[in-house]
Amino acid sequence: MIIALVGSSLDGSAYTDVVNLAGRSPSWLDTAVSAWSTYGLALFPVLMAIGWWRARRVGAAASVTALAVPFVVVVAFGVDTALKALVREDRPCHGLRVSTLEACPAPGDWSFPSNHAAIAAAAAVALLFVRRRLGAVAVVAACAMAASRVWIGVHYPHDVVAGVLVGSLVALLARSVLRRVSQPFALRVMATRLRPLVVAS
Repeated sequence: MIIALVGSSLDGSAYTDVVNLAGRSPSWLDTAVSAWSTYGLALFPVLMAIGWWRARRVGAAASVTALAVPFVVVVAFGVDTALKALVREDRPCHGLRVSTLEACPAPGDWSFPSNHAAIAAAAAVALLFVRRRLGAVAVVAACAMAASRVWIGVHYPHDVVAGVLVGSLVALLARSVLRRVSQPFALRVMATRLRPLVVAS
């Protein structure tokens, strides 16, 4: 079943307010937000690598949890993409008369939920279970990513909120699974040549 969601009826005015504010803001701010929106996801693999490297000194089970973070993100992306295909909400820049910082995505590139927000949220929540401080940095980055998608005009606010919820829920469900399997899986890995992946020495 396909659901045709009309996003402007939910928070179109809030979206317009944000986009208009972006249009009145200093150019350096808009440039910074646009750059973060485009390239900011690259920060999360760096945080994942740091989390894994430090987890190796904690224990094999912690390392397995850290190594699972990229897979959690891939699952979150898949769930989010499936929801996009189901809901098929047009981008706000197609339905509303606004001037956006970024070019409006082509028709058929659906808006709800936000993939960027889902990916960032999944990574952030999963990293919280690897290392609290690292996860806190990732949470701030994820919130900034979600906000930036509205600021540049490619998503409604509810799109990014839904994306954050999708990513967070997938990460939480993955955590419940990892609690049961990380220790047995770690013991198996330690008995193979892949041992350096899970322990520092």
